[in-house]
Amino acid sequence: MGVLMSRKQQVEKVQKCSVVVSAFKEGLKDRPAPAAVAHTEEVIENGDESAEGTHQANKDHTEQKEKDSKPGSLPNQQASASSIEEHKANQEAWGRLRDGKGVEPEDLKKAHQLTPPTFVRPKREVNDDQPVDVSLGQTEQPVNDEMCEVCEVWTADDLFPCGTCTRVFHDGCLREMGYLSTEALQEMRETAHTTTGWSCYYCDNVNLLLTEEEMYSLMETFKQCKIIPESCLVSDELLQYRHFVTKQLFERDLTDEEEEEVLAQFAALDPEKKGQIEWSDFLYHESLSVLQKFRTENSLVRILTAKERDRARAVFQSLDQDKDGIITAGEARRAQTSWFHKINKESQSCNVSISHVGPISESSPASSSSERSRDKAMENDNRPVTWDNFLRESAIYILAARPNSSAMHIRLPL
Repeated sequence: MGVLMSRKQQVEKVQKCSVVVSAFKEGLKDRPAPAAVAHTEEVIENGDESAEGTHQANKDHTEQKEKDSKPGSLPNQQASASSIEEHKANQEAWGRLRDGKGVEPEDLKKAHQLTPPTFVRPKREVNDDQPVDVSLGQTEQPVNDEMCEVCEVWTADDLFPCGTCTRVFHDGCLREMGYLSTEALQEMRETAHTTTGWSCYYCDNVNLLLTEEEMYSLMETFKQCKIIPESCLVSDELLQYRHFVTKQLFERDLTDEEEEEVLAQFAALDPEKKGQIEWSDFLYHESLSVLQKFRTENSLVRILTAKERDRARAVFQSLDQDKDGIITAGEARRAQTSWFHKINKESQSCNVSISHVGPISESSPASSSSERSRDKAMENDNRPVTWDNFLRESAIYILAARPNSSAMHIRLPL
């Protein structure tokens, strides 16, 4: 009898567990299950029928498990199926982007379905430093793409062109991609169709012009100086950074004149006088400094787009009044300064002359008494400058004018 009672207790325990687990899976944990227990007691008390009853109970439990395991039968399995479907949708969206098939703008309902593409950094070519033949008299007049870079759908006037390359975009696509804030989108709508222009996310980020090796070197310098990415910098931090770089490269401290130049650059990068410079502006400035230090002028000319070369032609030809292909050094310097001329939003229109050149305004963050004196002296510099020389010397300043920010990312030498 002791053995039989022990066996009875074991079966009761198994059956109770089975009922509880099954009830839990069905979301009915609080439902009592006395019928199953009573049936078990009856089977066991019948003696010889106990084994058969246990077998039948186990069989019922197995059938219930198989039923529960069918797809879509439980809430957690429904959630899993929903997750799989969402993942599949994301994969399909990526596939459309990868294969260039695009997707209608109204279908871009979830920002995470279209994540930014991976940027491939450029590689230096063997002939990068060789002279480039860019004709002065032959304009290139590049034609903008017909379809949105993101969705590859043509909607005519609803497309906004990049002022640097030939890509065009829907403002809705840029919003869904998460590239532009509401304020930046409004600025794009106001400037994209003017001569001031707007740079797309590829062209605005001049850091993408660096090779992997150049970027690695710059990142190592940031780490050694304990520069925190995505953070703003105050003037003392920029000075400390410059002191460190100068010590590393030249094994000396900054001179008083060099410190003054660093503070002037800080003011140029802080046009709104916030007392700090944005991370992107600092990164662009440092990236341009790397290009200026380690690339030849010929290699920088190769980076220029057809639109940038056409604008350089227009500026040079407007200065070359006698059409002999030569301007003065003073005129060239004023032209280089003009690349940073930012037209006020109030004066933006499609009628603004593309060949506007002239000294930088006194209200500009890059303007100072010493620079105004320098600009005045430059006006009297009559050294001849050819078109080829003008383009090579101006290339770094043309690239520095790409970002949409009003900050001046590289200064003319004193």
